[in-house]
Amino acid sequence: MQITVERTGGFTGIPLTKTVDSANLSHEEATLLHQMTTAANFFELPSTIPSTPQPDRFQYQITIELDGKKHSVTVGETAVSANLKALLNWLMARPL
Repeated sequence: MQITVERTGGFTGIPLTKTVDSANLSHEEATLLHQMTTAANFFELPSTIPSTPQPDRFQYQITIELDGKKHSVTVGETAVSANLKALLNWLMARPL
């Protein structure tokens, strides 16, 4: 599984892109990543989750490639579900 998160917006407006490949993770981390992706129902989410724009809030584009499937979701910070937020927080905490 490969996940790319592109974060834009925020106070400074400086974009940030992170890519995590489960092949480079420990077995435990890869299992956790898969569980969080499943809990977020990522592949069932629409490509755009509507949100109310607000100043200084982040916008995320998350792309996951898994077993030949590729899905991207764009969501504003105010519309992120709890399970998707857990996945985003884990990904954003990873070193570049």
